[in-house]
Parts: sequence; structure tokens; C-alpha cells
Amino acid sequence: MTTKDITKGIVFEPRNNYLHKPNENKEYDLIIIGLGVTGYASAMYASRLGLKVLIIGEQPGGTLALTGRVENYPGFVSIEGQKLTDLLENHAMDYDVDMDIAIVDNIERKKSGFKVISGNKKYSTKTIILATGAKVKKLGVKGEEEYFGKGVDYCALCDAAFIKGKTVAVAGGGDSAVKEAILVTEYAKKVYIINNEKELHPEHHNKKILDEKIEQGQIIVINYNEITEITGREKVETIILKNEFDESKELSVEGIFVYVGHEPKSELAKKVGVKLNDKQEVIINNHSETNIKGFFASGDVTNIDWKQAIIGVSQGVTASYYAYQYIQETK
Repeated sequence: MTTKDITKGIVFEPRNNYLHKPNENKEYDLIIIGLGVTGYASAMYASRLGLKVLIIGEQPGGTLALTGRVENYPGFVSIEGQKLTDLLENHAMDYDVDMDIAIVDNIERKKSGFKVISGNKKYSTKTIILATGAKVKKLGVKGEEEYFGKGVDYCALCDAAFIKGKTVAVAGGGDSAVKEAILVTEYAKKVYIINNEKELHPEHHNKKILDEKIEQGQIIVINYNEITEITGREKVETIILKNEFDESKELSVEGIFVYVGHEPKSELAKKVGVKLNDKQEVIINNHSETNIKGFFASGDVTNIDWKQAIIGVSQGVTASYYAYQYIQETK
């Protein structure tokens, strides 16, 4: 089967050419915190509903922009994560949406809404959608911090080119780990997948590719094992395993990519009194509402069971609609 890349001809405008500047003196109807696909979808729909919207965050595109190929987003058989996030951002910014690329330090509750604080800047809003997503979990082993940027990495798409012809490891057993290991084989000589469970858990399509890479000797899977230490001189040279592999606990590698899960970025919600579950995820209902009136949340930061871009986008749109309804009811 052959497919056409319909994004070829689409012009991706440089961000600064269409950036809508934020305004501290403006009373926003909605502030969306998070510049991932969930936030962009929220902004686009909210603006269509006639709301005055500000979207703010520190990482344009979110974690999806750091992903390789995305093959489970409806409408695209296969598309680069960065290109998909650019498409959603362009769509959102085609409307009257203000944007600020900045870190949000705090959220304060006011009588008539909220105040979002970023450095010396303060923005007032009637409602908030938290779409901060999740951050990658770390192994928490000796040498991980020391060798970060010297062989320890959390983004294969960003830095895979630096390990061309080398032997590396990928830590993790989920679909993300498998997908990134497959990507790394385009550069590395050999890739070890270190998985602490009985077996890997790739999606069907990635399992087929994985099996081919294993058969070709490009990927070697080490199940029921884990990394306890990362060592080297100036750069990563060896990882120490909990259990022996090929009669040794030492494995010579020149890099390691960590994909052992994510942690919700819910610190801002916790500060303002939003209820979290034991995983520190924001608890929401089917309307993306939290326990605080006017405060909504969507995407990977929430207690949704399945963390997927398409679900985050759907939640973001839902949150925008019910934020609009809330504003109408409280006029």
C-alpha cells in the first residue's frame, strides 16, 4: 500500500512571524498552561467559541515534538512528531490566541478567577486548563546524573545521530522504549533493550519491526534485568546490571536512552489545591473539571487511564467547551 504525504506543501511559518504577544493588562477568559497538542487543541476550540485565550508553556510542541514517527494519530498513516505538533500549533495560532513561551511559577485563586504568575509577569483569567503533560522518569541510579549529556539521554530523536556506529542501550519495556530502540538502530551498530519485566510490550506494528531487528541481530533484548549503575571516564562506557547477562553483570555501551515511563507535571495544580490521586495525577470528571470551579485539566497530567495524543486532544477540546459553559453560567 502506498500513501501520499499531504503535509508536503504545507508552509510551517516561523513561530515569531505569527506570535500573538501576551498582555498583562488583558482580562483573559481562559489561560491554557502547556504548549503540547492538548494545549493547542484547547486554544483553537476556545478561540472559536469566542473566548479571549492565552496559551503559555516552556516547551513548544511538548513531549510529542521529541518523538520520532507517530503512526497512531487519525488522519496520518505516518508523520513525524515535530510535524504533527507544528500542524496543531499553526491551526491554533491561526485564531486570535495569545502565546507566551515561559515557565509558569504559580497559580493564585482570586474572587473572580485566577492569577497566573510567570517571573515578573502576572496574567488574570476567569478559567484555567492545565495541559502540562508529563515528564520522563529517571532510573535513579548512580551515574545517571553525572553522565547526563555524556551518553545518558532521554530523547533518541534529538541525539541518535551522535551514536552512529556505536553500541548503546535502551532502558524500558513499553511501546515507547521499543519504538525508540527501533529508531536508534538507524544509527547505532547494536542496541540492547534492558527490560525489568518478563517481556516487552510493543504495539502490534512495532512488534513486527522489532522481531525483524532482533532476527537481524541489530537489537538484543535483555528481560528480567535492570541497570544498577552507569560508569565511565569522561563518557558512558559501561552499565552494571542487577543480574548476569552472558556470564557478566557489566555491559559495554557508549550510550543509554532512558524510557521507563512518565511522571505527571502536576505541581502547579497541587499548589492551588486541586485534588491529585496517589500517582500525583490530576483527578478530573468527564467534563475535564477538577474539584475547583473554573479549573480544568486535560491530557497526560490527568488520571486518564490511556496516555495518547489523540485522547489528550479530545480532552482539551472538552475542557474548552465546558470552560466556555462555565463562563456563560457565571456571568
